[in-house]
Amino acid sequence: MPDPLAPLLAAYDDPDAIARAALAAGRRIIRTIGADAPRERLLAAGYQPVRLAPTLGATPRADAIMGQKGLGPRGRAVLETLLDPTAGAVPVLFTSADAELVQVFATIRDLARLGDVSPPPIALIDLGHLPRETTRDYNSVRLAELDTWLRALGTGPALPDADTGKLQPLDAQRRAVPARLSGTMMLKAIGGLCAVDAATADAALSHTADRPSRDGPRIYVVGSPHEDARLYAAIEALGATIVGEDHDWGRRALEGGDPADPAVRRPSAVTPPSEIAARVVADAAACEATHILHLTIGSDEAAPWSAAAIRRAVDGRLPFLATTDAALDDIAAFLAGRSLPAPPPKPPRPAPARPPRAADATRSRKSLTSLAGFGTYQREWFADVRARSAQGEPFAVVNANAPQEILRALDIPFVVNQWWASIVAAKQQSRRYLGLLRTHGYPANVEPYSAQGLAAWFDDDPDQAPWGGLPKPDFVHAVLSSDATAGIFSNWAEETGAAAYLYERTVDPQWTIATNWWEDLPDGWDTALEPARIDLLTAELRDVIAQLEAATGRLFEPTRFEAVMHLVNEQEDYYRRTRDLIARTIPAPIGIVDSMPATMVPQWHRGTEWARDAAKAFYEEVAQRVADGASVVPDERVRLMFVGRGMWSDMGFYQRWEESHGAVFVWSMYLGLAADGYIRHFDRGRDPLRALAARFLAMGDELRMPSWAAPWHVHEAQTHQVDGAVALDDADPFVVRALVAAGIPVLELGVDNFALAGDDAGALHDRITAFIEGPASLLAARRRGTAA
Repeated sequence: MPDPLAPLLAAYDDPDAIARAALAAGRRIIRTIGADAPRERLLAAGYQPVRLAPTLGATPRADAIMGQKGLGPRGRAVLETLLDPTAGAVPVLFTSADAELVQVFATIRDLARLGDVSPPPIALIDLGHLPRETTRDYNSVRLAELDTWLRALGTGPALPDADTGKLQPLDAQRRAVPARLSGTMMLKAIGGLCAVDAATADAALSHTADRPSRDGPRIYVVGSPHEDARLYAAIEALGATIVGEDHDWGRRALEGGDPADPAVRRPSAVTPPSEIAARVVADAAACEATHILHLTIGSDEAAPWSAAAIRRAVDGRLPFLATTDAALDDIAAFLAGRSLPAPPPKPPRPAPARPPRAADATRSRKSLTSLAGFGTYQREWFADVRARSAQGEPFAVVNANAPQEILRALDIPFVVNQWWASIVAAKQQSRRYLGLLRTHGYPANVEPYSAQGLAAWFDDDPDQAPWGGLPKPDFVHAVLSSDATAGIFSNWAEETGAAAYLYERTVDPQWTIATNWWEDLPDGWDTALEPARIDLLTAELRDVIAQLEAATGRLFEPTRFEAVMHLVNEQEDYYRRTRDLIARTIPAPIGIVDSMPATMVPQWHRGTEWARDAAKAFYEEVAQRVADGASVVPDERVRLMFVGRGMWSDMGFYQRWEESHGAVFVWSMYLGLAADGYIRHFDRGRDPLRALAARFLAMGDELRMPSWAAPWHVHEAQTHQVDGAVALDDADPFVVRALVAAGIPVLELGVDNFALAGDDAGALHDRITAFIEGPASLLAARRRGTAA
């Protein structure tokens, strides 16, 4: 007798066949990508949703566009499927369940804008996931927009949904002692329900089959979402049974309820690790698991940040292993009891001697007198912050993309997380800090630059702690702009007792968007950006203000806040004027060794008179150098731009080719973004709080979001008359692609910005020298009219 589950298992293994059969039967189909797709809404419009699950393997079409950067294997697999010319015209609905899906959507949108592809109808529904009424209101707007899109495609009679309650007896077989259903079959049954029609699903679940009992270890799986069954099957081939799971494609994939509710199918990437840990401990006990297995699949950046919290919650009551999908041998040993991981040891106290600088590192030479007092000011300011914190004043740490101006208006001392990371790098402490993360069970290779503040909490060596160390924060704030952010900041709050506020990361889902944002946003932000996005962030800002007032007893004064906003706009306008001077002046009056600190040091103090005056003095000194004919290198022959985060640990890096090759780095993202990304005028009666929201809505898009980043980088390269670009590992591949398409040669270094070893520096020197002497010099000769 055939297994009644066979239709669901077949649908899981080949959802394309289900889609083809449905189309042949005259039914409307929509492919969904994302664990939080609102099935209820699609069925109500007469569409049968069929999950598009990426098949990992060769991705030649995606690789030709993205290379091996920008998207992980799973993202490239999704892109490969959508680039398949035989895919047909079935509509596709993306969700913003994780950052990679948003990036794939933006990639397809930009390829269509450029005329490189003709995709089927594609939409993105940007649902928020934080449990707040403000998020629910935002989701209601997005769901209404989805309804409008579906009506434009053409709708039909509502389709019934499968009775997911019938899964309960099936899951009871899996959770029985001994188990009578494999976890692999259960996972496929759940996934199959995301593809078949209700009648097929209900028929499959209405019958039971007599299955033999399963002995061996009872495994509870947590970590990355399993979008295919290969790991389940491999683990169960070792003699185990997966009796439960906590990930986006397990039982929670079918949880019902109002899709506007942020709690419905809330993705793991935006769930606090402590919440995941509590669920895991309770459910693992309920299904009588004998082992808990935490798996990180591929390039997932969210899962690694939940492992430490789960390990703490399990507290030795069950064997626990955190590993990756590439470590089946470790999993086999774990299940056999041959090698159970010991709790992380207490970190040894490091020796007080500072580690040596990279072999080729040299101190940078700065030419501007306006920078002379920056170091003293920074040290005095940070000493004051530490003193105020030690005296009991509230202290906050915020990510660079989180609104800081409200803290400034409330006079709450704060440090920007990325500033602290740059100090750690400049003091040659990055490798030690990565070791501190590893020792305490946290990943050291997943967004490590943003995790340096968390690492600082574990630094108990005052002799090595940069600038005396980072004070214990009372508040930590961040925008959920990456899949790692929730884990980093939730763990940080858990470790220190700080109050965390995470802002939703919204994205523009429109299929056609303007690409000259640097012209539109300073004055036209209220029309260039979607009102729903501004509304949500403004509401969140009001929530944060209320929370800070309640926690500190301080009062948010609108007039003080307006003064802060005016100071920021004035400061950024000086940067814009300075940027424009450098762009049009040959030879360059300064290089980025001067412009990076001249920009970023005052940027950390945005909204103060000191920062405004520092930006003004910077502009005036550069203008005077232009008037005097002063330059970095009088015999300037090659102009370069640097794409990616700065090499803060070795600023002398940028000057090594000035004397030998007349090559000057004239552009970095720091001055460019200060000039174009921050100014938000709020005259004509506009609300300054909404202007602040508009300042941060696009923060980060300018650097790495297709349709945003590439046109801006090309514009900056062309206006600065650069002859070549040197790109770090975090450079967006669309930026690289666009620069090359514009005729600007690019050297991709393939390294990060803050943990270079001496061998790396030597090899980079040789590669950059060859690049300058080769393609960059050829373009420079054409620019100067001296080409042979």
